[in-house]
Amino acid sequence: MVFGDSLSAGYGLPRDAGWVDLLKQRVQAQSQTKLINNSISGETAAGGRTRIQHALKTHRPDIVIVELGGNDGLRGASIESIFGSLAAIIEACQRNKAQVLLAGMQLPPNYGMAYTQKFQDIYPQLAKRYGVKLVPFLLDGFGNKREFFQADGIHPTAQAQEKIAENVWKVLKTMLEPQQTLVDGSARSATPKAVR
Repeated sequence: MVFGDSLSAGYGLPRDAGWVDLLKQRVQAQSQTKLINNSISGETAAGGRTRIQHALKTHRPDIVIVELGGNDGLRGASIESIFGSLAAIIEACQRNKAQVLLAGMQLPPNYGMAYTQKFQDIYPQLAKRYGVKLVPFLLDGFGNKREFFQADGIHPTAQAQEKIAENVWKVLKTMLEPQQTLVDGSARSATPKAVR
């Protein structure tokens, strides 16, 4: 389950052109995994905190890709509140036995060096604290290139979606591949997790 904001909801893009749709094609080509996009344009980490439990109960995902926090940062929310909301989302997922893949974000430099750095640090700090997988920066490889963004300067164009899908896939595929685990001295293959 992708649990995100407009970056994951495909804001301003043609139907089925968003990175989640592209990722779904990759996932389903390799396994019978089902991928559900539970993203809402304008969503904040604070908003996600209030709806994560219902989403987990409804879809029962094995893996949750959490792509939130950017809107909180753009609104100048406190670092503590963003960290706390994302932490609560991760904790809810872990209580429901769902693995978490956290998608890191960065803010434009005009928000001030101190705030933007503290915001950027939220994601690796959470990943370390909770032992979850991390995509360091969702928009890695083009985040500073204006030609990959729509007129608003915030939402990536259709051209950029494959780059985002690749950034996520590099980490997600390690969570889907069967792991060889030793049980009583013999190697057994664990069942790969599903993204719902």
